[in-house]
Parts: sequence; C-alpha cells; structure tokens
Amino acid sequence: MTPTGSLGMPPLPGGGAEENRWTAAVRRDPSHSQRYAERWRRLEASGQDIHGEARLIDAMAARGSRILDAGCGSGRVAAYLARAGHDVLGVDLDPHLIETARTEQPSARFEQGDLARLDLRDAAGERPEFDLIVSAGNVLTFLATAERLPALHGLAAHLAPEGRLVVGFGLDRGYGAEDFLADAAAAGLTLQARFSSWDLRPADDGFLVAVLGHAEAPAAAS
Repeated sequence: MTPTGSLGMPPLPGGGAEENRWTAAVRRDPSHSQRYAERWRRLEASGQDIHGEARLIDAMAARGSRILDAGCGSGRVAAYLARAGHDVLGVDLDPHLIETARTEQPSARFEQGDLARLDLRDAAGERPEFDLIVSAGNVLTFLATAERLPALHGLAAHLAPEGRLVVGFGLDRGYGAEDFLADAAAAGLTLQARFSSWDLRPADDGFLVAVLGHAEAPAAAS
C-alpha cells in the first residue's frame, strides 16, 4: 500500500494554547529551518556519523519493509533507509525541510504534514500501515503538550499489527520518560525495550530510545 500526498488534518481534541515548539522557533527566527538543514550538511561533510538511528532501524527491518519517518526533517534517516531497499515515506511539519528533503534525497518520498493530526491515505482512501515507524531527532519533544497524545494515537493507527514504533529524544527537554510511557499506553502502545542511545546502551535518565508495539498482540490464526 503506497501513500499519496493526501494528509488529513482533523482538529486536535480539546485544542490547547501552547504553541508547537518547532513552529515557535521558526516564528522567532525565520532562518531556523535553513540553519538546521545546513547543520546536518556540515556534519556529514566533516565526516561525522549521522546515520546511527537509520542503521538501527535497518537492522530491525526485513528487506523491503514499509517504513514511516515521522518528523523526517531534511530526510537523512529516510534516505538511508530507502537506499537500503525499504519503501520509505518521510513526513514533517516544516515546508522548507520537506522541500530540502525532496531536492537532496530523491530515493525516498516526502510529504508535509502535522504529526498531531496525522491521517495518511492511499489512492483508494485507505490508511496505510507501516512495519516500522521511526521518530528520531527529538521530534516528540517539539510537540506542544496537547499534541503529544494525538500524535501517538496517529502513529499507532498507522502501525501494522506486528509493527514497531521506535522513538528517541533527550529526557531533559520537557518530556519525561514516565509521562511519555503513560501517553504511549493511553494510545494503545506498550514498551518492548528501552535504551539510552541508538547503539543500544543501557537505559538511563539522560536519553530515551524506546521500542514500542501495539498493547494487544494480533489474534492468532485459527
């Protein structure tokens, strides 16, 4: 099932006065997105490893897996996974980063969309499901508090029955592990494994890499 450019944007339940933190950063500094994309270009040009997250996701995925990069930025994770042979869609709120991804990373597909209102549809109007969903780069911590649970509900809705959601973010950015895991549980997700880095160091209080799946396992075939 291949998503098209159609992204539904239903209203957030209950609203909320807090602004999305990425949107607020761009409002304060219109060059924020451009500088973010340039930073990754510099890091790669300097020889630094920028693909740790993508290598982990690739190792978890069967060849040709359907993968959603939720909060894809300028496309570095999605492009790596597409080059590795997966069917990858990247979604991000920022129009400049999506345009950058489309220009610089043609191996993957990219669509602009708000994770807090995520409702992907294919050409037949069906919701696609993904074998793996990755949200790296502190994406979830840029969401306003009122956006967190709707975003997790949306990601869960696009996760295949035996699929896995892998998220990573710093625990010093206003979204604690207990709060995140409570939100994940409310969205019907359960923690399968927890680490402190994308190279699978033991869990600590500094950084969270969480692997989650649906709380209810798929029914066994009779």
